[in-house]
Amino acid sequence: MKSIFHKETNSELIERIDKLQEKDHAQWGKMNTYQMLKHCTLSEELFQSKKKYKRLFIGRLFGSTALKGIVRNEKQMKKNQPTHPAFKITGTGDFENEKAKWINLLNNYTNFENSPLTHPFFGEMTYDEIGIFVYKHTDHHLRQFNR
Repeated sequence: MKSIFHKETNSELIERIDKLQEKDHAQWGKMNTYQMLKHCTLSEELFQSKKKYKRLFIGRLFGSTALKGIVRNEKQMKKNQPTHPAFKITGTGDFENEKAKWINLLNNYTNFENSPLTHPFFGEMTYDEIGIFVYKHTDHHLRQFNR
């Protein structure tokens, strides 16, 4: 299974991000390209312990089951998945700056040591679960914008 920790996979994702353009339109969902970039940088900051969020009650009930369904399954993430309220982005911002920030954060995974991690929805995540989830989440949003 692909993981953000595999150098080739990480490089492939960065190449796809680099092809994003501000005028790209989503194939599904409500986000524009800037909002998707910001959503993803916030997610990477969570995984790299640059930001912390309180555990959601619903996550305590269903989070570990949902995580297993994502990381133990070869399939891509489904379209229009629920989003933690802190990761719902509105408005606009500097597209190129946010894209560069996301790429920089993905490059940080070469020296990743933040495992285990407590995710606000999924709960405790192992190194392997983080690697697979970050890959799938990144791939999901790049496919959303046809990249």
